[in-house]
Amino acid sequence: MTQPIALLDGPLWPYLALMLFAVLPTEIWRWLAVGFARGLSNDLPLLEWVRAVATALLAGIVAKLMVSPPGALAAAPALVRVAALAAASVVMLLDRRRMMLAVLVGEAILIGGVWLFAAG
Repeated sequence: MTQPIALLDGPLWPYLALMLFAVLPTEIWRWLAVGFARGLSNDLPLLEWVRAVATALLAGIVAKLMVSPPGALAAAPALVRVAALAAASVVMLLDRRRMMLAVLVGEAILIGGVWLFAAG
């Protein structure tokens, strides 16, 4: 009988599997895309189309999360979810460079709203 490999038999094997089967395959494509896009101009019609498709996909995901939220998000009332989305959208519209601030504001509204509705 063969002995198990110590690295794969310990508590860290899920992290190794995650790196091998999730991170590395996607990172390869990201680095190839960065290398390919380095020589492209920002005003190409193809890139505008790609940007529009990416925006539409993100909008679809957000809409799905708002209409039929999964897991713990389903416990949040719809009013709180809409308020969090609206607050994050306002922050992004005011200053597009502060994406993290928009995320934090949305999260704060969501967490605070759920906490207030649960307490009341």
